[in-house]
Amino acid sequence: MLAAFVAQAAGEVWKSPTVDYHALAPEIVLAGVVCMVLLLDLFLPEHRKWMTATLGGFGVLGALIPVLTLAVSDEPARVMFSGGYVVDDFSLVLKALFLIATYVVILLSTTYVDEGDYYEGEYYFLLLTSALGMVMMASSRDLISIFVALEFLSIPAYMLAGWRKRDTRSNEASVKYYLLGVFASAVMLYGMSLLYGVTKTTILTGIGDAIRTNGVDSAAALGIVFVLIGFAFKVSAVPFHQWAPDTYEGAPTPVTAFLSVASKAAGFVALMTLVFVGFPDGIDVWKPLFWVLSVITMTVGNVLALKQTNIVRMLAYSSVSQGGFIIMPLAFAWTNDGGVLSVNRDSLTAIVTYLLVYAAMNLGAFGVVLAVSRKTRSGEISSFGGLFSYAPALGVAMTLFMGSLAGIPPLGGWIAKFTVIRALASDGSGWAIALAVIGMVNAVIAVGYYGNVLREVWMKPAPDGDTRPIAVPSSLGAALVICGAATLVLGILPNLVLRFGDRLDLAGILLP
Repeated sequence: MLAAFVAQAAGEVWKSPTVDYHALAPEIVLAGVVCMVLLLDLFLPEHRKWMTATLGGFGVLGALIPVLTLAVSDEPARVMFSGGYVVDDFSLVLKALFLIATYVVILLSTTYVDEGDYYEGEYYFLLLTSALGMVMMASSRDLISIFVALEFLSIPAYMLAGWRKRDTRSNEASVKYYLLGVFASAVMLYGMSLLYGVTKTTILTGIGDAIRTNGVDSAAALGIVFVLIGFAFKVSAVPFHQWAPDTYEGAPTPVTAFLSVASKAAGFVALMTLVFVGFPDGIDVWKPLFWVLSVITMTVGNVLALKQTNIVRMLAYSSVSQGGFIIMPLAFAWTNDGGVLSVNRDSLTAIVTYLLVYAAMNLGAFGVVLAVSRKTRSGEISSFGGLFSYAPALGVAMTLFMGSLAGIPPLGGWIAKFTVIRALASDGSGWAIALAVIGMVNAVIAVGYYGNVLREVWMKPAPDGDTRPIAVPSSLGAALVICGAATLVLGILPNLVLRFGDRLDLAGILLP
């Protein structure tokens, strides 16, 4: 069955001769930059390897230009490869998120990689290759293209996690991430082959039509569960989160930031397209699954984060918990009212808004961790003691990012949590209200470990009385400014993101 699945997909996805090069321009530009970085690295002497970072940064910004030109055009969604690849409002927003997040990670990496005496050219080659997979994921509407995009973003990430090859913790991080990732991919691919066997197609809209016509039998239900479990690993949902704390702690800090934001967002993009486009009539299968996943992911992530003394491990469990919040509206993406399915537009808006805000505040938090560790050479939360007294700008920045992650107004995190609660309220069912209450309780619990970091920053003395100022490289400072500005603007001017989200369209479903 698996061989037939792959053969059918190859013919079905590529039989359409129509190719819109403007719609594919972001991918083409980014692929060209990947090749240029690889070639440039072959000929540059060691003392000029920094040029690969510069080329990568400009290349990512260059790929952002066609995304913007496509966004301002009045043309409808561009459908290519028989519906297997779609460029619509939804995909453009997520492509912009992935590209900007990658640019910020390059800014975070520039000094870190150079001073750490790591291989620079290969680092940026792998980073950009993973970003290309994420950009592809945003437009993929076919099981095969989704799987290829997933592997495109995951395989470089496995190697980046072990980039500090002389560090046993980094080696452990890479091996754990790789082994569990391969297992999740195998489960997902088996689920995809089951769905192909049941529906005779790999196009998501075709799968949705087949399930609507024939119903959800045991094979289709098992296929849906296996596919969703595979992506639950990518978003580090409990109990598929075991890789996250060790990988986040052992990987280079910029890579950890990249995995916690861009890689997680790519997993949620795949889940959204599957649920909204491919599996709406499988609501009785995925709705209880997502409800349970969101509850245990939020709760377990928060409880374990409270016990952490290492800032990176705390942010890892925080990332797990935040993933639970993002899963909440996904459980109510569709409403079944007397056998009539209707899409919950607020759910789509909530997830995309949360991903945008989460990217800004989490990347910013890791940026501060990078800056402080340049002086303290420690990842302990206690190393942030007295930060405001000797580095007031970093102290204020950490306050912004921790407060935003906790959902404190008027920072960006509050509007992210508000849109989630609004999406559950718009569903109005008892299960949605119960989940909203559980989410609010967990939001209060999360204040505990975010507040613990802020107590160190504002109320505790500097470790060993060392109050020397911290020299922040210009690239790292630029990344913090970008993330801080985004966190403030999204929180102070919430109507911008709310109005923008309400106009978001996803080709393949009918939005009111």
